[in-house]
Amino acid sequence: MTEKEKMIAGMLYDPSDPELTELLIKARKLARRYNQIDEDEPEKRMAVLRELLPNTPNLPSLQAPVYFDYGCNTCFGKFCETNFNFTCLDVCPIHIGDNVLIGPNVTLATPMHPLLPEERNVRQREDGSYYKLEYARPITIENDCWLAANVIVCGGVTVGAGSVIGAGSVVTRDIPPHSFAAGSPCRVIRTLTSADKIEITV
Repeated sequence: MTEKEKMIAGMLYDPSDPELTELLIKARKLARRYNQIDEDEPEKRMAVLRELLPNTPNLPSLQAPVYFDYGCNTCFGKFCETNFNFTCLDVCPIHIGDNVLIGPNVTLATPMHPLLPEERNVRQREDGSYYKLEYARPITIENDCWLAANVIVCGGVTVGAGSVIGAGSVVTRDIPPHSFAAGSPCRVIRTLTSADKIEITV
């Protein structure tokens, strides 16, 4: 298997692999380019996003700055929005459903490091160069979710459809659908019901 195939499969892999390094540098350059384009130039922004997110047919509204590891491993659904400083460490696949709102300073982090130092520490190749191994777990944010400001979602987590994650939460385990969850670590506080409806009059 290639290092890329190992990475996507959630196996230990070498992130310094040349193919992965090339993909990462491309994504970092595209993100920096996107961040430097003014909001009154939407066509230029969309052109960069099409390169950065090639597997997303319905491009999201991303408030710059944004940061991606690979971009190609992230797929947004329809009508998604992110606020300032969205960080997407998409070593493993990240699937974001339709109508997802993402607040400022939110991080989706798929990378993981081994718990044992002998597996985590730097190693040396026969040619004298150094490397280390890591792995990742995918993240899924289902339809109609809202991740409030400063939320961190860790690898291996699924946030169920229609759920709201409170500001500052660190999500380390799955959240069931239609839940309000918050805290560090994030825990379900209650189920969202029709009682949460806000009547709007015009």
